[in-house]
Amino acid sequence: MKTKCTWCVDHPLEEIYHDAEWGLPVHDDRLLFEMLTLEGAQAGLSWTTILVKRENYRKAFDNFVAEKIVKYGPEKVEALLQDAGIVRNRLKINSTITNAKVFLDVQKEYGSFSEYIWSFVDAKPIQNAWATAGEVPAKTELSDRMSKALKKKGFKFIGSTICYAFMQAVGIVNDHTTDCFRYEEIKKK
Repeated sequence: MKTKCTWCVDHPLEEIYHDAEWGLPVHDDRLLFEMLTLEGAQAGLSWTTILVKRENYRKAFDNFVAEKIVKYGPEKVEALLQDAGIVRNRLKINSTITNAKVFLDVQKEYGSFSEYIWSFVDAKPIQNAWATAGEVPAKTELSDRMSKALKKKGFKFIGSTICYAFMQAVGIVNDHTTDCFRYEEIKKK
């Protein structure tokens, strides 16, 4: 049995996500937008809640294709508010639409969202070396800077804690604990 980060052992979906995705460097814009949206949706909730609803989110939000989401009008928002498969929070739903618009603006300005978001670390993931989950911060100076920059561009639901969780999810930082089997695998990527 492989040693894993302690946060992922309580639910099968957490374990699958940890083993296959968490911390793996992501450069695909669509997936970056998905993760940014899901991290914002998680605010005040558990990550397990979001993982359970992830497939529903993909269906409800057109697989996170920003070009489709920017066209959502009041009727679509009302339909989303009735969709029990997602977090039915008007502010979070509206922020997804706003963020899709800003996301597309960033793509135009930088060539891709990936190019922009990875510029915060000069395109090189930060390799942390935490011995225990208790050492892993909820936010850092870098996530503070990222949050401030994204807010300035117009993104919503993008506080420092959300940014740090996003950075962990998409491999901008490697926060697997050093005893986790994924730590070295991710470090080599």
